[in-house]
Amino acid sequence: MCKFGLQTLDFGPYPCAVSNKGKRIAAMVEQYRDGKLDPHYLGYLDLFNRQKFYEAHDVLEHIWLPDKHGPNGAFYKGLIQLAGAFVHLQKDRLRPAAALFKLAQANLQKYPHRHEQLDVAAVGALIQTWLGNLESSHFKTNPLVAGHAPRLALELPQP
Repeated sequence: MCKFGLQTLDFGPYPCAVSNKGKRIAAMVEQYRDGKLDPHYLGYLDLFNRQKFYEAHDVLEHIWLPDKHGPNGAFYKGLIQLAGAFVHLQKDRLRPAAALFKLAQANLQKYPHRHEQLDVAAVGALIQTWLGNLESSHFKTNPLVAGHAPRLALELPQP
């Protein structure tokens, strides 16, 4: 049912004219509802860790777009750029990957060491490692090989 231009799906309001992409994203994030963190954020992390970088980017973009200038705008943008960098690596586009790593780093460094239960400093180190691998090979070797993929993990609060 559509009221005021929004319809309520199982995980919250979505525009009435939800595109196929929107429905696909909605289906992807439904399993991540825990009530504490946005399911799109949790979905991003899971998809990223499964090397589904394009899908991770799509899922997180859903919460970033309406709030680009909010308190988490640069945080989400940085994570989207990080996933985008790995999309470029999957397509063997090494220089565009490096450019996105740098943009991601610039956006994420605006946040404290731990933000949204993510160790931002560890993500920064991950970015530096992958960027360093690209630069040290003079953009001739793709560091994204089977068995060597990035992982992001949340830090759970201490009881």
